[in-house]
Amino acid sequence: MRIAFIGFGEAGSAIAGGWGAARAGQIRVTDLKLDGGAGGAPMRARCAELGVEAAGSKADALAGAEIVISTVTADQAMAAARQAAPHLAEGALYLDCNSCAPGSKRISEEVITRTGGRYLDVAIMSPIYPAQHLSPCLISGTDAEARAEILRALPMNVTVVPGPVGRASSIKMIRSVLVKGMEALTAECALAAIAAGVEDAVFPSLKEMHPKIDIEARAAYNFERMLEHGERRAAEMEEVAKTLTELGLPNGMSAACVDWQRAIARSGAPMPEGRDAAGAAAFAAELLPRLRQD
Repeated sequence: MRIAFIGFGEAGSAIAGGWGAARAGQIRVTDLKLDGGAGGAPMRARCAELGVEAAGSKADALAGAEIVISTVTADQAMAAARQAAPHLAEGALYLDCNSCAPGSKRISEEVITRTGGRYLDVAIMSPIYPAQHLSPCLISGTDAEARAEILRALPMNVTVVPGPVGRASSIKMIRSVLVKGMEALTAECALAAIAAGVEDAVFPSLKEMHPKIDIEARAAYNFERMLEHGERRAAEMEEVAKTLTELGLPNGMSAACVDWQRAIARSGAPMPEGRDAAGAAAFAAELLPRLRQD
């Protein structure tokens, strides 16, 4: 079986790395960084380490591939589908694993099927580590049940959501309203409390109301995740906002999350030194002046 990855960042390399030697010789990779972009040398080193082929072009990567796995950022997903479509083998199975709105997935489905490909809406429902290729995924689309057996044989950990393309992504997008929203809201609250010098009153009050949540530890953890993944999360939250618009609902909360994720990701602040009150306070001391400069 020939497998191609479009995008070989954290998600793509984690899946391929999880398969290990069993699939390594079957995999080709195409990535913007391999097309002369910044980071090309580290990307080639990653491919060599995992035993996969860094293809010279998209056409080379996709030629003859029976399974194509798209793991790019959400804002690049439709462009990736458009660029891939002319190079897909007849009947190739295209796994759109990107965090996109149902409407975006349906546009990509039309692009892929128009040229003879088969499309699956895939929603990765947990951080890609530590489970890697066995991270839980929801899939939906035409003949999803039959195609699930192909994926389980790779192996991948997939659960079929009955219905058309967009059903799996709807679940992930709507869940992200709360998951990513809590990240942004915690950051805003913690930074404001520290900026005002009232964290010694605010944090204990929150713990009293929500005793199962360690607010300082949660804030420090969220800061860490937003620094490392904020750009990707911001792109995802733009798709979440789009999902709410598709449903005819206001999207102000989700749209605001985009700003927080992006601001922290671009702040240039160092990682928190610990997931506790001291770590949150030290990070805030670095971050607050950077935010105020803007």
